[in-house]
Amino acid sequence: MDLDLTEEQKLIQDTARDFAKAELELVAAKLDQDKDRETLLGNLKKLAELGFMGLNVKDEYGGSETGVVAFSVAMTEIARACASTAVTVSVNNMVCEVIQAVGTEEQKKKYIPKICSGEYAAGSFALTENCAGSDPSGMCTSAVLDGDSYVLNGSKIFITSAPYAGVFVVWAVTDKEAPKGRGISCFLVEAGTPGLIISKEEHKMGQHASATNELVFDNCRVPATALMGKLNDGFRIAVAELAGGRIGIGSLGLGIGLAAMDYATQYANERVQFNQKISNFQAIQWMIADSYTELEAARLLLMNAAHRKENSKPYAKEASMAKVFATESANRACYNAMQMLGGYGYTQDFPIERYTRDARITTIYEGTSEIQRLIISREILRGLKA
Repeated sequence: MDLDLTEEQKLIQDTARDFAKAELELVAAKLDQDKDRETLLGNLKKLAELGFMGLNVKDEYGGSETGVVAFSVAMTEIARACASTAVTVSVNNMVCEVIQAVGTEEQKKKYIPKICSGEYAAGSFALTENCAGSDPSGMCTSAVLDGDSYVLNGSKIFITSAPYAGVFVVWAVTDKEAPKGRGISCFLVEAGTPGLIISKEEHKMGQHASATNELVFDNCRVPATALMGKLNDGFRIAVAELAGGRIGIGSLGLGIGLAAMDYATQYANERVQFNQKISNFQAIQWMIADSYTELEAARLLLMNAAHRKENSKPYAKEASMAKVFATESANRACYNAMQMLGGYGYTQDFPIERYTRDARITTIYEGTSEIQRLIISREILRGLKA
């Protein structure tokens, strides 16, 4: 495997880095403090115009068609500057990819171009429920066929971008008598559909500018044509798309960890105590060495998973390995960075405090670290039985 990026991938990386430095880094702290939605949406529109909302989507649907590796490096660069923006970009790409993978031609042409162009500020992925977190097969939201429509009832939680999403990919139980996980289907629900209620917004520890809401479906009626993929095949779709989403979140975590260590290392090379730079002390040097080594290993794991997905090879195990290692490494890097800054690292006058809060969720959403370890071990043990 060639570990060097292609010229196109380098161009995507450079464009993402330049935009992040010029547009995102300057406003990230303000977005975190004020939840300035107007600025966030403005930046999302600019990113759409640059082609970042459909990086692994075909050109015929408005995508950039640059592949999974390009998506991963772009996510890392955007997350270095603003994790709230990065998570929205990641979910938007995931929504486009699931529609492209299993949607009808009409669905693809109707919805994907609107997300890729920025006509829709975002798309949302509505899977998680109170009764179905790490175990989505246990969901309770139902969809009942009534004539030429489905009627949805239930609720979803922790839905990214809900207030400004143009379309929601929603999972619901369509056959209550089927074995667990077998009677679930997938639907496309447009914003503004009667009975779709954008409910409580969560007050989170980090990634403040990215809205996270509860959705309520109260006799929400959608046409039968809103069904995406085969009836009762939705759980398989969800499992497949979550694997790809883990590459995005792992890349996001990597970006946060690198931002934290870059800032802390520069600080350590300027901060003087005991008449010398603190970067001369072995304790600081080991924090730098350990964190950058882990983050580089995370990058390689992510590249491997992205490369396998891009080349249509099995990648679920590799995506889970990359996600758990990258996000946990990012958290350790942020804590090392905070330690290197001492008391300053704990204040909002320096960005390390924000990086640390933003990094924490990456080991939870898109599948917790514990779930990733279950997937990894399951795949390894399955190989032994073969």
